[in-house]
Amino acid sequence: MKIPKLSHTDSGNFFLIAGPCAIESREMALEIAEKLVAITGRLRIPFIFKGSYRKANRTKLNSFTGIGDLLALEILKEVGETFSVPTLTDFHESHEAAMAARYVDVLQIPAFLCRQTDMLTAAAQTGKVVNIKKGQFMLGDSMAFAVEKVKSVHPDAEIFLTDRGNSFGYGDLIVDYRNLPMMQAHGVPVVMDCTHSLQQPNQASGVTGGKPALIATIAKAAIAVGADGLFIETHPNPSVAKSDGANMLPLNELEGLLEKLVRIRKAIF
Repeated sequence: MKIPKLSHTDSGNFFLIAGPCAIESREMALEIAEKLVAITGRLRIPFIFKGSYRKANRTKLNSFTGIGDLLALEILKEVGETFSVPTLTDFHESHEAAMAARYVDVLQIPAFLCRQTDMLTAAAQTGKVVNIKKGQFMLGDSMAFAVEKVKSVHPDAEIFLTDRGNSFGYGDLIVDYRNLPMMQAHGVPVVMDCTHSLQQPNQASGVTGGKPALIATIAKAAIAVGADGLFIETHPNPSVAKSDGANMLPLNELEGLLEKLVRIRKAIF
């Protein structure tokens, strides 16, 4: 499946990576995808559907991790084929890259693993688009080395970099918008993750918290700064989501936010 051009699109819009944190069921994934395709189609926003086939980085041992790797990957493949949209998933060990690549169009390197050479080169070897999340412990300038590792294996690889905030004390994150132009200087599209940047990880309860009321604030600022794309996790009912519900945007709030963001984009470009 051809990936839409990720910057300077015909519509002049940013692109959107959106979907649930984890694939919980076929019905849920198709429901979310159908609504996202309709919204982004109307607003002429290039769209990539995301969903994790497995959640490896959980606070508690008994936290939800997934419905089964192959089942979730098959659902992602069905979403892509049903709606003719590119799909994205993250992976957590280098040997899983080839497996995931058989089902999706974009492989994502989790933020905690963005320095792992084996992960980056394994993603590059698949020939898929690679989205590298900037580590919460890194400056945007340093992401040049992650790009270099992918390019060393696949010089023509399509790469984008995603900011998801920086660690700020214990159990909180803060967004430093200087990182967006810093990463654009590496010659790749840059995305702002508007939901994970509002996480409050490693809470004493063992459940990651968040500040979803500020998603619009993060998104508006990112577009004003010049982000090429946005990453937004969304769910019909975040309160019952099996993963990261505390920082996902309710699906029924996404269209109104995107309408505002399109107007901001037009005002500054």
